[in-house]
Amino acid sequence: MNPEVIEADITSLPVDAIVNAANTSLLGGGGVDGAIHRAAGPALLAACRALPEVSPGVRCPTGEARITSGFALPARWVIHTVGPIWHGGTAGEPALLAACYRHTLALAAEHGVDSIAFPAISAGVYGYPAGLAARVAVTALREASWVPNRVVLCAFSAAMAAHYRDALAG
Repeated sequence: MNPEVIEADITSLPVDAIVNAANTSLLGGGGVDGAIHRAAGPALLAACRALPEVSPGVRCPTGEARITSGFALPARWVIHTVGPIWHGGTAGEPALLAACYRHTLALAAEHGVDSIAFPAISAGVYGYPAGLAARVAVTALREASWVPNRVVLCAFSAAMAAHYRDALAG
């Protein structure tokens, strides 16, 4: 497995699936979540609303993943996953973040995904230190029993791309 690291707008990538760093409601938010919802169009929000709640207001618990169509996106699928909010690293954050990758890859395998792009899950408004998030991502991908033929680590900045490259080199 040799992921590509690119600095790009994840919503523009011609891959089978893009990963959404979502919140537990799956009803849109800021950062990459908001960008994906805007680019996919209102049908994405409708599809997310149709997903069952597992508890009041929660369609996807932290560490899990759900899949919808990509609607107006170039990607056929959006795999929504909820990363952990950073609380200093002592509240199970690394295990929860790794679970995001495992659950996302499981859904990708079930749906025949050949190419996938991941954003920096939890490294934005959720406050996960970018270098640590990159290491968890790379480790989870390397330890996965299955990955698509093409894996893209899509960075929102040159600094995040550098963190991914460092994690891949280490």
